[in-house]
Amino acid sequence: MKEHKIYKNEHGKKEILNSYEEYLPSLDVPIEREYVDTQYGKTHVLILGPKDAKPLFIFQGGNCINPMTLSWFYPLFEEYRIYAPDTIGHPGYSDQMRISASDNSFAMWTTELLEHYSIEKCAFLGPSFGAGIILRLATFIPDKIACSVLVSPAGLKLGSKIGMIKKILLPLLLLKVTSNRKYMARIADNMSYESMKDMDKSIIANIFKHVKLEREMPKLTTKGELKDYSAPTLVMAGNYDVFFPAEKIKNAAADVIPNLVTFKSYDMGHFPSPEYVVKINDEIKSFLREHY
Repeated sequence: MKEHKIYKNEHGKKEILNSYEEYLPSLDVPIEREYVDTQYGKTHVLILGPKDAKPLFIFQGGNCINPMTLSWFYPLFEEYRIYAPDTIGHPGYSDQMRISASDNSFAMWTTELLEHYSIEKCAFLGPSFGAGIILRLATFIPDKIACSVLVSPAGLKLGSKIGMIKKILLPLLLLKVTSNRKYMARIADNMSYESMKDMDKSIIANIFKHVKLEREMPKLTTKGELKDYSAPTLVMAGNYDVFFPAEKIKNAAADVIPNLVTFKSYDMGHFPSPEYVVKINDEIKSFLREHY
């Protein structure tokens, strides 16, 4: 762990945090907010849902803001007591310290959050980088997981490097050089299979502009690492996900995860369209009702 500033300047930080605040009302639910001290720094947590409901931790996607990816799971807001931390070292209100996604750091960070809320064990849900955090927890402290849902998960298998260069990295380079919005539109379309909301496009563009992006993906999990992990697991992926395509995630999940209950693929990108948000949440609800 080393001291790190993820924002390029204070103006950029302010723009990102303003977007965070503007996003919260769209969740259309009362939200509590607090900071939790951990050995890795202060962590900002959004808390929502019925106080007497079962706890559900939802981790955010990487290089974005917590409310954005949390919004994908709005159908769960009335059924679970949701704890959604801003990931340390990613855009949001948590400290800017970046910690390794390859060792036990994120598992220890998660455990400290659980201890703060007096939660011995619960369900976990994570899209993208957030799923990678769950896999680190499953590797090092698996008994904290009652069941888990991994959506478009990092930490299992990467998509084509050539595809990522062509569809994401090259347009991003051209965007930085020219500031031409057509390149941002191209990136957004490639990330979402042409379904990203305008508000999300604007926020992602500002993150590209103002944030030193986290380039270290969560470690690719091995079968041996999950030998002690037995919690029921649901994995979902998009057929048009440029980062973690379903065809590769399916085989990796089947090989690595001991109690893979269900794998579901959808004709979506890395960002789900509104249509697929409904579909994936229907599947998640069914899974949680049976296994949690």
